[in-house]
Amino acid sequence: MRHASYLTGSTAAAEDIAQETFIRLYNHCETIENVGAWLSRVASNLAYNYIRNERARIKKLPEIDNKEHNVISLEDIVVRDYEIRTTRKILERLSSRDRMCLLLKFSGYKYNEISEITGIEKNSVGKILSRAQEKFKKIYLREVHD
Repeated sequence: MRHASYLTGSTAAAEDIAQETFIRLYNHCETIENVGAWLSRVASNLAYNYIRNERARIKKLPEIDNKEHNVISLEDIVVRDYEIRTTRKILERLSSRDRMCLLLKFSGYKYNEISEITGIEKNSVGKILSRAQEKFKKIYLREVHD
């Protein structure tokens, strides 16, 4: 659920995604070899579907603001929202493989788990993560300085 919440930015959506993921596990449990990797892959795919559907919905209804704000200072809200938008914008510029690897690593997955989820060779995960972090850093520095 933490991974889906990070991807979608919504706890409610993450709860729905987690529920749907486990329903699918229940329906396909006999054919799954590595349950952890399978759960992560299905949850990620469902999260990306949710994001895609939300973007389409928001384009149709631009006057609706669905952001939830806690009672915190306006300055904190602005800074947090800017950081979130900037991070998501930069992640969208990366390839889907690099984005997935970074998000999985940030979510606490180990290299062997990232390898199983993404289908990347276990020995290549570290190098791919390192390069993805460098790409992210370069884009971030350009974004912040412009």
